[in-house]
Amino acid sequence: QVQLVESGGGLVQAGGSLRLSCAASGSIFSINFMGWYRQAPGKERELVASIISGGRTNYADSVKGRFTISRRDNAKNTVYLQMNSLKPEDTAVYYCYIIWGSQGYWGQGTQVTVSS
Repeated sequence: QVQLVESGGGLVQAGGSLRLSCAASGSIFSINFMGWYRQAPGKERELVASIISGGRTNYADSVKGRFTISRRDNAKNTVYLQMNSLKPEDTAVYYCYIIWGSQGYWGQGTQVTVSS
């Protein structure tokens, strides 16, 4: 059974930084896709950043230049999202998502709140 454990959310002032972590546990290896999504109140869930097994990354236009997604080298079952220059509009619940084999798995979500 695959479980995703997220951490790192919280309250920060505009211009500040946070780092989110997501660790995937279970008998898994060679994760094809790891990504972060977010959902703000009243809005649809959107892709923030992703990284695939070859290392290619993709970012939403709204976070380019501010957020960085990466995977832990010695344990590629862990993905990070470094968020800098945070804005109030980044406030949302952030979800980790992975694709392993043909299955997708979601984390429980972590709240990020950016005050102005």
